Amino acid sequence: MESLSPAIGQKAILPSTTARSDRDLFFGSVRLRTVRNIDRGCRRLRIRVQAGNGAAAGIEFSDPDWKLKYQREFEARFNIPHITDVFPDAVSYPSTFCLKMRTPVSEEFAEGYPSDEKWHGYINNNDRVLLKVINYSSPSSAGAECIDSNCSWVEQWVHRAGPREKIFFKPEEVKAAIVTCGGLCPGLNDVIRQIVITLEIYGVKQIVGIPFGYRGFSEKDLDEMALSRKVVQNVHLSGGSLLGVSRGGPKVSDIVDSIQERGINMLFVLGGNGTHAGANAIHDECRKRRIKVAVVGVPKTIDNDIMLMDKTFGFDTAVEEAQRAINSAYIEAHSAYRGIGIVKLMGRSSGFIAMQASLASGQIDICLIPEVPFNLHGPHGVLRHLKYLLETKGSAVVCAAEGAGQDFLQKTNAKDASGNAVLGDIGVYLQQEIKKYFKEIGGADVKYIDPTYMIRACRANASDGILCTVLGQNAVHGAFSGYSGITVGICNTHYVYFPIPEVISKPRVVDPNSRMWHRCLTSTGQPDFL
Repeated sequence: MESLSPAIGQKAILPSTTARSDRDLFFGSVRLRTVRNIDRGCRRLRIRVQAGNGAAAGIEFSDPDWKLKYQREFEARFNIPHITDVFPDAVSYPSTFCLKMRTPVSEEFAEGYPSDEKWHGYINNNDRVLLKVINYSSPSSAGAECIDSNCSWVEQWVHRAGPREKIFFKPEEVKAAIVTCGGLCPGLNDVIRQIVITLEIYGVKQIVGIPFGYRGFSEKDLDEMALSRKVVQNVHLSGGSLLGVSRGGPKVSDIVDSIQERGINMLFVLGGNGTHAGANAIHDECRKRRIKVAVVGVPKTIDNDIMLMDKTFGFDTAVEEAQRAINSAYIEAHSAYRGIGIVKLMGRSSGFIAMQASLASGQIDICLIPEVPFNLHGPHGVLRHLKYLLETKGSAVVCAAEGAGQDFLQKTNAKDASGNAVLGDIGVYLQQEIKKYFKEIGGADVKYIDPTYMIRACRANASDGILCTVLGQNAVHGAFSGYSGITVGICNTHYVYFPIPEVISKPRVVDPNSRMWHRCLTSTGQPDFL
């Protein structure tokens, strides 16, 4: 989606560790430096994920006040945009969101709900959540994310999400729009439902859905869909998106033209990195035109590859549903003579689903993810280990993320409508290579399962349902509080608001030096394959 994915020029850093110079900024990629530290006894590959030259590129550690300056810079970058930045004279109103009074908003209560005492359910604008909670004592500690060589502790605080006592939109004047972009993901309908319900509690009467992603703003034959609690009451009971999804879309200026024509002043965008880049561009264009519109994102990526957040909705469901495919592969492999089962799971640039699904199942012998290179052939390759497993166990199960092993596949340089590289099918490639390898040494019964679209289309499980509910509610709270150009997420179990540029600076990936990846290796018992 070229027009909606401009180069991100804002100053951004890895959440963990580093300040990066402007020349080191990039979107949609991560630099890897591989440090091979192979002991002859265990042959362990250590891969450290770093950004550019690290923190030292932008910090003078000889300055005794460097910590204070680092904190101030961090606060400036994570300050979330507000309507008053552009409209300093914007009027605030008493919030119409109060759980002490359930009567719908009417003109009688234009100044807020009556109450005998102050309701203590609001979030103070100065409330913050700690971004990092582990104080690493050494850079060599597993998964350590350090600012300097001494692993100094510097507090990093982000904005707490939730309803504010003052709002900057009159509910009766709001026209809110919801759009879902990219691919399907469990939980889309749950988020849509909660946004609509929460908007109605504030007193909003005009709520519409934009059909089929950003293209719904420009396609003349796609009419906006009127939404209400009655319409969305049971949509969460099924998968997919009530509004439909698509990749790509018109130019940002055309979208903002449509927003103005429709009279929309709150836009809720559900999507991943590319979709959020588009949302941020829409926010910037609205500011440029001095239009009072709140643009709020809800991160939607089944791959869990959004920076700074504990997890994104749909991920837990994907891991749970993947268990069915893994168990089927296990049964097929275990029931066959010299059986090998292969399961390919989602994960273009990050292997979170494959890693967590492997951990959860306890049935995986080899887990392959994009972040960790591997060899197929050779004395330490995947094929030799499969031979060992067949000789010792009689069967084996392989779990591979879709982005794993792309170096083995022919590159086409093709891109989809969102600008993502079209990947080769690592699952089919593994199946073919395994069959060829074992053809000369006794054969193997290889079964390949790809449950991608079955997982994407299913209903959200209970865990994701709760996450979607709270994300949808907090998205509405953020918009009414006057914030724009933000996204809502969960950080250290608390819900927070992030400025969009900070979460789309690069994809989140599995750290091969992390405790979680080490736990996966312990569970599978696999070697390094290098």
